[in-house]
Amino acid sequence: MSGSPVVGWKCAVCGAEVGIAQPFSWHCPRATEVDRHHAPQLVQQPVQELAPLRSSGDANPFVAFRRYLAWDAFAAAAGMSDASREALVVELDTTVAAVAGTGFVTTPFARAHALSDELGFTADGGVWVKDETANVAGSHKARHLFGILLHLVTAERSGIATWSSPADRPPLAIASCGNAALAAATLAAAVHWPLRVFVPPSANRHVTNRLVELGAVVVECPRRADDPPGDPCVHCFREAVAAGAVPFSVQGTENAWCLDGGRTIGWEMAQQTEHDDGPPFDRLFVQVGGGAFAASVAAGFRTSGVTPRLHAVQTHACAPLSRAWDLAPSVGGPRHVAEHWSDVMWPWEHVGASAADGILDDETYDWLPVMSAMADGHGEPVVVDEAQVLAANEIGCRTTGIDASHTGTAGLAGLLALGEHVARDERVALVFSGVRR
Repeated sequence: MSGSPVVGWKCAVCGAEVGIAQPFSWHCPRATEVDRHHAPQLVQQPVQELAPLRSSGDANPFVAFRRYLAWDAFAAAAGMSDASREALVVELDTTVAAVAGTGFVTTPFARAHALSDELGFTADGGVWVKDETANVAGSHKARHLFGILLHLVTAERSGIATWSSPADRPPLAIASCGNAALAAATLAAAVHWPLRVFVPPSANRHVTNRLVELGAVVVECPRRADDPPGDPCVHCFREAVAAGAVPFSVQGTENAWCLDGGRTIGWEMAQQTEHDDGPPFDRLFVQVGGGAFAASVAAGFRTSGVTPRLHAVQTHACAPLSRAWDLAPSVGGPRHVAEHWSDVMWPWEHVGASAADGILDDETYDWLPVMSAMADGHGEPVVVDEAQVLAANEIGCRTTGIDASHTGTAGLAGLLALGEHVARDERVALVFSGVRR
């Protein structure tokens, strides 16, 4: 096996291309500190023998779907043999499991019978829930970051890194005070890589204490009078990256490689669809903050040739993606928004409060692939109120037994919000991600 069919990256905004062999290709080469409106997307050659979607059968998705991963193509280009590429995944997974208590495994995805019954679905339809709460660090976030880690370790061991030894490694950096930060700290601790986490002063102390226990340096980022619009933590994170830190981020605009590993969720869901006796899913509801989660899940489904109607779920407290969708017709529709970024997507001016605080990103950073996925599948955003956020968590956790956070069940809130617009014989897919803390 010579590597995955991914051949590189192409910016959805300016068209700049980067080959897959290029190390540290975190963002578009034309992006600058004053022009961040760029969005590299994976370019994959159509390879007939990879369709339909196939897994090796391994429980670890990074082994099972390795032939589709951009990381595998990069490692092959760096000279790593097929056996050594798989061995590296297994090695790093073992070190992660020693810290997290679990490595990467295919997570459960099944029809939630009690939930489906409570919502009035027929036997032909229903709600299928994928449970990511038992994944590494309690959410899907580690999947995004593991692909970046594989890239870094490959570059280091292949002799193409900019540092000479592990002792000289540049620090990793992330702006997060929740699941992404915990995932980053867990992976960094597993390989003894220094990490700086940029958090707001209001960050949950249980989370920040755990970050410190894992060896991360926590940096509080109060809003400064001279800050530009947007998240102060992101501003501080970008300053650290400009000074040499590696963007260990779940925002594809900051590190496009995070979009690679996240696709494993969609692949797992799509593959089960292929083995299911029923028809494909009609709708897919995904909670959206920064957007990488929805972008990656949708991309995973696309590999299988199945594109359910995607609904990106945000709250009334912060809904920049829904606003962009509403403005898209003024610039020619959702397929033409890339060249009109500033006209339709900008930071939410007054972020409110919500129990689903993990999706209150000022800006939907990975909005372009999410917009495309919604347009391709004739989907649309759903904005939910706080009552629906609370109800979704109560109903979802009670009927499934999954102890997910309000952020983690926010996709269900979108289904509740659409109500009778969803026929009771439709097949609906959700992901519960983010354990209650």
